[in-house]
Amino acid sequence: MLNIRKEFPGIVANNNINLQVKKGEIHALLGENGAGKSTLMNVLFGLYQPEKGEIRIKGEKANITDPNIANDLGIGMVHQHFMLVETFTVTQNIILGSEPKRFGMIDIKKAEKDVQELSDRYGLSVDPKAKIQNISVGMQQRVEILKTLYRGAEVLILDEPTAVLTPQEIKELIGIMKSLIKEGISIILITHKLKEIMEVCDRCTVIRKGEGIGTVEVSETNPNELASLMVGREISFTTEKKPAQPKDNILSIEDLRIKDSRGVEMVKGLNLEVKAGEIVGIAGVDGNGQSELIEAITGLSKTESGKISLNEKEITNMSPRKVTEAGISHIPQDRHKFGLVLDFPIGENMVLQTYYQKPYSKNGILSFKRIYDHANKLIEEYDVRTPSEYTKARALSGGNQQKAIIAREVDRSPDLIIAAQPTRGLDVGAIEFIHKKLIEERDKGRGVLLISFELDEIMNISDRIAVMFDGNIVANVKPEETNEQELGLLMAGSRKEKVGEQ
Repeated sequence: MLNIRKEFPGIVANNNINLQVKKGEIHALLGENGAGKSTLMNVLFGLYQPEKGEIRIKGEKANITDPNIANDLGIGMVHQHFMLVETFTVTQNIILGSEPKRFGMIDIKKAEKDVQELSDRYGLSVDPKAKIQNISVGMQQRVEILKTLYRGAEVLILDEPTAVLTPQEIKELIGIMKSLIKEGISIILITHKLKEIMEVCDRCTVIRKGEGIGTVEVSETNPNELASLMVGREISFTTEKKPAQPKDNILSIEDLRIKDSRGVEMVKGLNLEVKAGEIVGIAGVDGNGQSELIEAITGLSKTESGKISLNEKEITNMSPRKVTEAGISHIPQDRHKFGLVLDFPIGENMVLQTYYQKPYSKNGILSFKRIYDHANKLIEEYDVRTPSEYTKARALSGGNQQKAIIAREVDRSPDLIIAAQPTRGLDVGAIEFIHKKLIEERDKGRGVLLISFELDEIMNISDRIAVMFDGNIVANVKPEETNEQELGLLMAGSRKEKVGEQ
């Protein structure tokens, strides 16, 4: 890609960027949220047309005006938010638009056989007959990869592929990527996870604020240098914090039991406390009842039995609005489903919990001037990068959407902040900022309940770690008295005394 320039109204997303990818390499595309990484790849995949610049494939100039042409040229893309039909099977999704025919009919048997062979060849282990709605997120991602391979992809673009995966699924994906490059496929990995770049990438091209900063050999660099290139300043990977000064209980949970939508008990007699002035991190492998616990506390789902109290007042099974008004803020793990109204302007998203209160509403009439003035203040304070406060939330990068949610939730001065995966999909600069904000809130005497699958995040900012396994808290440990290996064993169901013996 040579001197690519892409503009949107009021913003230059890519300014004369160069990218050269070799056959059979994993090439990282690194940059902050909103730096222009996905835009550049959407140009390569034919979803956007550049104002300037050219694309060459195997030395030949290519005019990629839509994704079908990209597919024909051997370019495939797996988007951050998957493009799958949930009610279709794996095979139906993979062949969509490229169906094998026999006597004018779709030959589903041949398609299933082809998908199985491709899956076996690349070690992807997918069931061709399974329905998308019944398989895990990690498995859905494999289906997306197979979709591109089925169309003969030689260059595979992976946009933030590990943002929604568990540690185990990340490990498996890295294995898949290594087997793909052995077959001569080139991979462009859009990411801001420095650990992953150091582990699997050959070279790394850095973009900052729409400008190409340069390309480095990964074997000749280190995470600190990459972080500085990405954000233009030194980054601290450990957050400075004073020892916590916990006071009275803000949140008390007693003998909580919750069933999921299928009637399976996911939380089994759980007890938990969060005090004012402390951050309690919940460590656990995804699927051990964390989502059900958050939804019960925030009023998004009902409990079977047990008691949830905030400041000694019971809030069990209250509506989400009543929970919010009682003093709980919620940074949800799925920002699109529970955090934003994507087709509302970002300014209106900033008051979703408070629009009906003064000063934003009087006698049921909204004051849009006050709403947007307030949004402007938060956009500046939290460095939300958006063309304007009137831009639709959908148009912002994932990281800037997340900053907007955190701005809204923290600004309400809650007693308890529930932060579920608060830095998922964020770059190191944004992670540093959000960690500092959570510690600031703790120091103001608020309670913070942090749920994260990133063990280094749990270790870095928690004052106390509650390990969750099979719907219960199986251990309470202090970060300074444990390590990632011990936490990993506890998360897999080992008891504390057994871990000590090992």
